[in-house]
Amino acid sequence: MDENNFENLEGQKNLDSSELIKENTIEGEVVENPNKKPKNKKMNIISIILILAIFVGLTIYMITVDGLDNIIQLLKSVDYRWVFGGIGILILWFICDALTLHLPLKTMYKKQKFKDSFRIAMIGQLFNNITPFASGGQPMQAYELSKEGKRVSDSLSAMTMKFIITQTALAIFTTVIILAQFDFLKDLMKDYMWIVILSFVVNLLAIILVLLAGIKKGIIVSICKPFIKLGAKLHIVKDKEKTIEKFDESVSNFSTQFKNMKHYPKTIVGIFISAIIQSMLYYSITYFVYRAFGNEGVSYFQIVPAQAILLLIMTFIPTPGSGGGAEGGFLLIFSSIFKKGTINLSILFWRLYTFYLPIIIGAFFLLPSRRKAKDYK
Repeated sequence: MDENNFENLEGQKNLDSSELIKENTIEGEVVENPNKKPKNKKMNIISIILILAIFVGLTIYMITVDGLDNIIQLLKSVDYRWVFGGIGILILWFICDALTLHLPLKTMYKKQKFKDSFRIAMIGQLFNNITPFASGGQPMQAYELSKEGKRVSDSLSAMTMKFIITQTALAIFTTVIILAQFDFLKDLMKDYMWIVILSFVVNLLAIILVLLAGIKKGIIVSICKPFIKLGAKLHIVKDKEKTIEKFDESVSNFSTQFKNMKHYPKTIVGIFISAIIQSMLYYSITYFVYRAFGNEGVSYFQIVPAQAILLLIMTFIPTPGSGGGAEGGFLLIFSSIFKKGTINLSILFWRLYTFYLPIIIGAFFLLPSRRKAKDYK
């Protein structure tokens, strides 16, 4: 990897510092300064309250439907070897997530340590899970990276590279495993197969739009401008011209970072492989929950694509961590697979792995420390 390619971006430093960061927002709040912490306390408080409400609601629902005595008996019968195995899978998932960020950062900063990349990745997990559509992770990661002495342009380059490659890898992997088990999934979903197809098509279009933004920015700007103008007419967009200008700048900067990736083929391959493994690990958690409650009869290679379908559906839920929709989707897809009386507690275990634990662990890495800017070159 040639570090000079990144150094050549220094000529854009003034643009990167003031403009590139604009594409990172938390619910409309612009991160204007890399040294200024992104804030939207009101939204975060509302998100936390909603998360707690979903957890309490799910618990009350389980007790009401299954009965406290039955839940206690079920917990005693759980095979905790699979429970702890699931925790191991979760840790490996965290490591792969950190690796997809560490690889591009290591390209730019030779002294970058994996433990520092892991910390940044976990902070991203926290804010992705407590903000709608996972909108809060990247701004907080950019802020934390700036505290370590990294240039904004480098941070955004790394995060852009990670985003594009991981999303592409996820789309390819999901497509392959769904097609491989299409007959099983068609029988499983029955009357709801149209939701699967619609979710798949929309997610595929989203990936195509992201790639177009990197390759042909003019097409994306042309597509989106009418929607911005419509938003202005409906009084959703306050300043039409300013919004169009900011959008154009964001797409231009994204395109610049996208085209810069071609200089780092080895890094791209490394991120892609890590992302594929990460996707497999995430989908595997459901199988560990399935076996923990004594379920048998459905293979690992059938549970994994079913979980992939659930993730497709979850991307449309506008609540933090897809709260509410994720639980409902799990019930819809897996209720006929799990043994009678186990599905509700299984949902809670699955959400502990994929939602609550990432929040709790991510919050730990956000605790104040005496960290200072380091020389990573």
